[in-house]
Amino acid sequence: MRVAVIGANGQLGSDICEVFSQKHDVIGLNHEDIEITDIDGCRDVIVSVKPDVVINTAAYHNVIQCEENETLSFQVNGLGALNLAKLAESEEFKLVHFSTDYVFDGRKGAPYIEDDLPNPLNIYATTKLAGEYFVKNYCDRHFVVRVSGIYGQVACRAKGGNFITTMIKAARERPEVKVVNDEVLTPTPTKEIAKNTFQLVDTEKYGTYHMTCEGSCSWYEFAKVIFETLRLQTPLFSCSVEEFPSPVKRPFYSVLENAGLKSLGINNMSDWREALIEFLQENYE
Repeated sequence: MRVAVIGANGQLGSDICEVFSQKHDVIGLNHEDIEITDIDGCRDVIVSVKPDVVINTAAYHNVIQCEENETLSFQVNGLGALNLAKLAESEEFKLVHFSTDYVFDGRKGAPYIEDDLPNPLNIYATTKLAGEYFVKNYCDRHFVVRVSGIYGQVACRAKGGNFITTMIKAARERPEVKVVNDEVLTPTPTKEIAKNTFQLVDTEKYGTYHMTCEGSCSWYEFAKVIFETLRLQTPLFSCSVEEFPSPVKRPFYSVLENAGLKSLGINNMSDWREALIEFLQENYE
């Protein structure tokens, strides 16, 4: 199978490439190779590559910048997804499109399943949801995969790192570190997502899927495991989001339930804590 990965040098894309290349012919496409907001340019690349599957990890996901650049956010997250969906239909390939836990408002207070009604609170989440709808309505053979709190070996290009690297940097540079304890999520390594996507693509069970580790935690609990595992000595304290005013509204609870994967019998996601400790031991100790 010929698999084209858009955003191949990114945090998620790099692990997708590594995992899929173990069995498939993988073509990694970076921003220099393809511009998803330009459908004619996209078509030229796709026609030359002739993929059986296109995996789109490209996104404009700096949430604060999205608030300041609504048009660009919609062009990348919305219209970019639409362009790929149209090409998936005309060029007859499967499309895997990654989305976010932020499409939900957090008011449910219990893990969200795929059929729960989205209600995004910010520009980033709204444009990602638009991308979901475009993919669902413009191509039949699609997998929309929602993820949460991702981290990997390769730094996130838009943010210059991830939560783990941010915590390590803060511990080195500050006398103390404060992390919010009233936003709840499920941290998930990109390698786990890549492995489960590998299994999902082999099916013909198209639709929307949640793909996160099992369990949930606050950002403070996430940080606490990092500090304990890496034996960071800087004092770590919990606090409320009220101490860190932000121009962006975010859900206080965005835990996802992998109901779709479980219904197919292919939910092989680890517990978030076990996955995090294993990742830290492999990459930092």
